[in-house]
Order: sequence, then structure tokens, then C-alpha cells
Amino acid sequence: MINTDLLAWPAAGAGTEVIDEAGLETTEAQPTPIRARSTLSPQDPEVLEVAGLSVTYPGAPTPAIADINLSLAPGDTLAIVGESGSGKSTTAAALTGLLPAGTKVHAHTHSHLGEDLTSAKPRTWQRILGTGIAYVPQDAGAGLNPVRTIASALAETLTVNGYAKPQIRPRIAEVLTAVGLDPQTHGRRYPHELSGGQRQRVLIANAIAARPALIIADEPTSALDATVAKQVLDVLGGLVAGLQTALVLITHDLGVAKERAAKLLVMQAGRIVETGPTEAVLADPQHAYTQSLLAAAPHLGWGRLRPSTDAGATETHTGAEAVLSGRAIVRNFGGDRPAVDGLDINLRAGSTVGIVGESGSGKTTSARILLGADRADSGVIALHGKPVSDYRRKDLGRRIRYVHQDSSAALDPHYTVERILTEPLRGHRIGTRADRPGRVRELLDAVALDHSLLKRTPRELSGGQRQRLAIARALAVDPEVIILDEPVSALDVGVQAQILQLLVDLQDRLGVAYLFISHDLAVIEQIADEVIVMKDGLVVESGPTARVLHESRDDYTRALIDAVPCFDDSAVRTTSTINTTELTGASHA
Repeated sequence: MINTDLLAWPAAGAGTEVIDEAGLETTEAQPTPIRARSTLSPQDPEVLEVAGLSVTYPGAPTPAIADINLSLAPGDTLAIVGESGSGKSTTAAALTGLLPAGTKVHAHTHSHLGEDLTSAKPRTWQRILGTGIAYVPQDAGAGLNPVRTIASALAETLTVNGYAKPQIRPRIAEVLTAVGLDPQTHGRRYPHELSGGQRQRVLIANAIAARPALIIADEPTSALDATVAKQVLDVLGGLVAGLQTALVLITHDLGVAKERAAKLLVMQAGRIVETGPTEAVLADPQHAYTQSLLAAAPHLGWGRLRPSTDAGATETHTGAEAVLSGRAIVRNFGGDRPAVDGLDINLRAGSTVGIVGESGSGKTTSARILLGADRADSGVIALHGKPVSDYRRKDLGRRIRYVHQDSSAALDPHYTVERILTEPLRGHRIGTRADRPGRVRELLDAVALDHSLLKRTPRELSGGQRQRLAIARALAVDPEVIILDEPVSALDVGVQAQILQLLVDLQDRLGVAYLFISHDLAVIEQIADEVIVMKDGLVVESGPTARVLHESRDDYTRALIDAVPCFDDSAVRTTSTINTTELTGASHA
């Protein structure tokens, strides 16, 4: 149980100061303090009441969402699930007044704690955001100011919401500690110095800092490992249980939805297709789309995915020669301990090695070293037994490809989808000018993106669509090794299953080797032949995936496994297998 005293609101003072980018105190003009609200009770007005909500983006012929109805009382938790592009994030933006200019919004009812918001102006939203409504965006990279330290960013939020000078530093320490970050270490850092999971935790700390009446969290744990995700969800749950804060949890993880939300809302193509108590909906889904989502959700115990064309078990390649290998790799950024300390790894043709571990455990640093994007302080890295330093950079760039965790930062925001996929073909002189448009369309088909997206830019795509585009770009040049850093963490379960099956089929056909980094152990079980478990830069356990995930005796590995959200999948087992095939084309060992 979370100690809600940790999240309590101190009395606002008359004078306030903030902490500048260097972590020093500096005087600023004093805003009008916002009165601290008392803990809500079920007798208070609905925290959120929405009826007939529709949103149409500029130039769009049809609404992005239509006829959305929901209500939240103090202490309620609502989970919204659905495919990427189903309207979940648009709904969140509409509920927080964060839609782009020119967007048409209509609602019969839209109120917060009894205040009518159907025609709210920007000044009204500015007043409400913070103590009234807090928003945790899906994109951790875009949600933080890159030129401010974490402490400075949090101090600004607290100052705007009425905190006095003596309370700012202690409150920063409290909220960072609540999400599992060390105030002294992480408070002085900039966003680029944190891992993706650490940045996500900072966004949640910022959201809970002013103790809002309503939190809308858009995929708040998609970039987090299971133990940290549990900790973060416990913090949010503590606000709901102890302070009667209401929570809207947008997630593609049905296990998280079941464990954390009393109400469930399922969206498809901008509309609600099913809603009700979470337990009832998941135990007996009535809509075919909900049934398909359940059937596609990965579960520990399902085993390794098979290639679509092979009815037998997936062949492992543990005895094959390593395509890419590392020996005794060490990387130290000058901290108390190395970021990577003595890593040994072999990536073999036609086989996948998975890496799991907490955020900041060294997973991404290991991947960047193997890619050649970062150097090792010591150790040997070889491609086909030859030191990678002996290869030309362009040759390595085609043989080893990388799929970033943060797709929004990895894709040029000014390029169209067509240009993003054409550039690697042109750069590596693959195909002719006449051939390349056909190849681009093949890549879109492979990752389940519609051809109508060709002229769009990444900013016009959903988070899941951007990630699929990043995977398609990596596949474009037919590499020998693909390093995938959380490649499906932002995807809904249906598209996730398609991408995983695509990767398995590609590996079966071309013999490509994968290094697959994920915090989702069920995904690792589906895709990896071997797994490496990392903690604080060290390998604490490694071996065949089935043995590590189901027979491990290591305390840390067991903690990761025990933190995985789960639910009784009897509804999945009784759902027609046709639904699974139609949605994913996947089969399990």
C-alpha cells in the first residue's frame, strides 16, 4: 500500500521560488497561489462527466472520435484499451484541452467537478491543469524540456501550483522517491541523460506533484520493466485509494487493465464498442473486437512463436557460429559503477537473444555498443569473427540495423513516410528508382501500415504507427543483424502480435539474427531463444529462455517474473481461434 502521506499537499505560502537549470534557487515573480483542495469523497460532484464527445481534426473528412460517453466519480479508475489509432490518445487530449488549434470539438456534456468545460477557453484549461487535471503523455521524449534539469522542471510545476520556497525541495524529493528515482542523482540530470523508463517516471512524478483531482495517463508504463511499472502503478493507485483521485489509464496491456481498473472501455475506429466492469468484460467479452484483443494478448507460458510456414517447433541455433559477438564488454560513464560491466554475448544467424532488466540496467547501452554507436572502454566486438573496427562504417550500417525505443526521436519529422523508407534504399543503392516505390509498399504491408499513409509525416501518425514505420525502415536493407530496443512496447496487442510474427517469419526466411530488448517477459518468451537478465550493468543470469523464465532461482529474475500483470485467460482459451488468426496470423508452440 502506498503511503498517501507522501503525496499530501502542503499549505501554499505567500512567496514562492523555483530552482533554476543548475539546481540553484532563484527568485521569480509570484503567481497567485492555487488553493489546495481537500481530499475528495464519493459525495463530491463527478470528477469527470462526458456525453456525446466528438473530435474532428483540421482537414479530416470524418471525426477521429465520435459519441464518447464516460463518467468518473472520486476514487474511480477507468482503463481505455484499443488498437493504435483507435482514438484513445485523441480522447485523452480532448479531456485535457490539449488538442491542436483548429480542431473541432463538440460535446453535449463535458464537466470537471461540476464545472462546465464544453466551451472552455485556454485560460480555463491553464487554471485546471495541475491541481484539477494532470496529463501523463505517451511520448516521454516530447514530454520533458530538454534544456532544464529534472529538479528545475518539477520546481516550475510546483511553483505554478502554489508551493512556497521551503516546500519545493522536499516535495521534489518526495515525488521522485515515490516513482523510484534518487532525488540527488536524477534531480540534477537532463532528460537526455536518463533512460526511456526513467523519463517516463519523471513525467509521472510531475503529474502527481500537485495532487490533482484527475490523472489521465496515456500508456504510462509502456516503456517500463515489470518491477518499475508495478511501482509506478502502485503510486497512481495510492492516489486513487487514499486521496480519492480519479484515474483514466490508457493502456494496451490487458493485464494492467484488469489489475488496476474497475471500469473498462474498449475503443475501435474512434468509437466505444464495449464498456462495463473490467472483470465482467474480460471474463465474458461480447464484442468480436474485444475477443480478438484478448486472444492476441501475450501470456507467460505460451512459449516461442513458430514461423507461419512451419507446423513444427522453432529451431534454435545455439550451436551455430556467431554473426555478432561481444566479449568482456565494459562501459563506464564516470559514475559509481560501470553502465555495462563484463557483458558476454553471441548473436547467431536465425536466432534471437533477449535482454531484460530494470530501466537503467545497461540494456540500451549494450545495444548501442554492439551497433557501433557507442564505444566500449574494454572488451572485443566482432562481426563474423572480425573486429568491427576493421569494417567500413557504411558496410556496418547495412549489416547491423537498429530499431529505437523512441520512434518520435528516430524519425525525421519533416520527411514523409515514403521518403523515410526510400532513403535507406537510395543510400545503400538498393534497387532502381523505378523499383523502389514497389519495395516501399511491400514494407508497409509487412508492418500492417496502409498505403494511404505514404504522404504523411511522423507527426501525423499515432505512436504505434510510428514504431511500425521505424521497424519497416530497419528491414528495408535486408540486414544480417537487427538490434531492437523495445520495438513493440508502444503497440496494441493486435499489432504487437503481427510485428512479432513478422520478425519470426523474416528470421526463418532470411536467417537474420536479433538482439531483442524488452521489459515484457511474455514478449521475450515469444521471440527469444536465449535471454540475458541484467541489473546495474551486470549479467545476473543467462541461458535458454524457457529455463530462465520458468526455472530460475535467482531472486532478481524471480522479482521480475512475479511483477508481471496477469489474468485468468480462460476467456481467451474459449474464444474462437479464428479471431486470433484473423487479427495476428500467429501460432504458438
